[in-house]
Amino acid sequence: MSRRCDLTGAKPSFGNAVSHSHRRTRRRWNPNLQNHRYWLPSEARWVRLTLTAKALRTVDRRGVEAVVAELRARGVKL
Repeated sequence: MSRRCDLTGAKPSFGNAVSHSHRRTRRRWNPNLQNHRYWLPSEARWVRLTLTAKALRTVDRRGVEAVVAELRARGVKL
């Protein structure tokens, strides 16, 4: 499973961890991904989405039907 948000496309970003002695080693920042099940009334079934915490709020604001329609327009299979 790739660590990617279905809605926003957020993925891990990379950079340096800098210690007290200022040595740099590579590290990564993972997005805050949550697996969430939404009920689609129009299809009478559950849809499972992997979303960031920010995208969860977006779905709450716009509605799951609108978000699923946008994902399908992009070619995402649900």
